[in-house]
Amino acid sequence: MVSPGPERILLDGVAKTFVMHLRGGARLPVVCGVCFSVRAGECVALSGPSGIGKSSILKLIYGNYRVDAGRVLVTAETGTVDVASASPRQMLALRRTTLGYVSQFLRTIPRVGALDIVAAAAREDGVAHQDARARAGDLLAKLNVAHRLWHLPPATFSGGEQQRVNIARGLAARRPILLLDEPTAALDDMNRATVVELIEARKREGAAVLGIFHDADIRERVADRIIDVTQFAPGA
Repeated sequence: MVSPGPERILLDGVAKTFVMHLRGGARLPVVCGVCFSVRAGECVALSGPSGIGKSSILKLIYGNYRVDAGRVLVTAETGTVDVASASPRQMLALRRTTLGYVSQFLRTIPRVGALDIVAAAAREDGVAHQDARARAGDLLAKLNVAHRLWHLPPATFSGGEQQRVNIARGLAARRPILLLDEPTAALDDMNRATVVELIEARKREGAAVLGIFHDADIRERVADRIIDVTQFAPGA
């Protein structure tokens, strides 16, 4: 195995609490004291029972949730940004250049075909139009999305087909940091194996990968380290 490269993600004392405004301001602590890092060329997996805060950690890094305490340092080509205090402009820049994210759900513009959705992500890397479509087609083919579906909107697809388009879109833009939230949950064994190969390829290219994997076998195959999020539960 190639030794990991420089640090790309560092979480230092991170905490998050949700305030339930419709429940009289009740407070629901999610995670507390989260500390770990991810380096270039490695895959770190988050483990723990459902509801323990794994997806919340990914969303804190991506900026979907506000950080209540601590630091979330993300290293981009232009320097290190603390997501906890980053401006909206800085977060948009990080998402354009540094952070890739495959969520559990595919959200797309209605009536836009699968090939165009994936190619648009590649074009964000500055890839020319035809090259972006070629990259998109290659990923869709590897993920066994039937060619007859490429020009149809994914809203018409099955759950597994939608998730494969979702993965293709997340990988088409070759970001140096890749966040994966249950990427193989809706896939069969053959497509799970393909996703493992694609993750390994991104690691070889130097990407820092942080993921949640429902399937323990997949987690063991792709992860260089596994972090039990239970240790960051409030009161742990």
